[in-house]
Amino acid sequence: MRETTSWRSRTVLDLGCGSGFHLPFFATEAAQVIGVEPHPPLVQLARRRTRSLPHVSVLPGTAQQVPLPDASVDVVHARWAYFFGPGCEPGLAELDRVVRRGGTAMVIDNDATRSTFGAWFRRGYPMVDPAEVERFWSSHGWQRRSVDMGWRFETHADLEAVVRIEFDPTTAEAVLAEHRERHGDSEAGLRVDYAVNLWSREY
Repeated sequence: MRETTSWRSRTVLDLGCGSGFHLPFFATEAAQVIGVEPHPPLVQLARRRTRSLPHVSVLPGTAQQVPLPDASVDVVHARWAYFFGPGCEPGLAELDRVVRRGGTAMVIDNDATRSTFGAWFRRGYPMVDPAEVERFWSSHGWQRRSVDMGWRFETHADLEAVVRIEFDPTTAEAVLAEHRERHGDSEAGLRVDYAVNLWSREY
């Protein structure tokens, strides 16, 4: 993200901030950080997480109705939240409204075309067409940066728990069985290579 834009001394909006995990990270450099989250329990968690940071605020709201004035933020961060390609046009319209001229929006999402997790994602979400998603973002003037990352777990139980959160039971059991067959109880079985796309747009 730092190669895409700087948030030093700027106003950052973390849209779909969840429990606020990333808010302290942005707060180390930003002048102001605003988290927006639609689910009340997560709003409360995010507020508790950041209660010692006076320049961080967390507001209830959605990507389709951001509770901020026009042209009020410099950097938007949305990670696995709402902006999944076709259908998110109302959220894009809100970005057009709240991002200042010279600002940048960044959306992080799965790259289903490659990596072990990408293959799992294609199996679990066959209705998502990666080519259609790419066409959508490109047609709206967004740029893609491919990023290689990965999961690292301390135990196989931890890996299995996360996979079961990500996928329906049938898909989770299938991919876990294949992963165990391939790696057994080896240390390699505690790692999953994972590719993501960082979509960005300048305003």
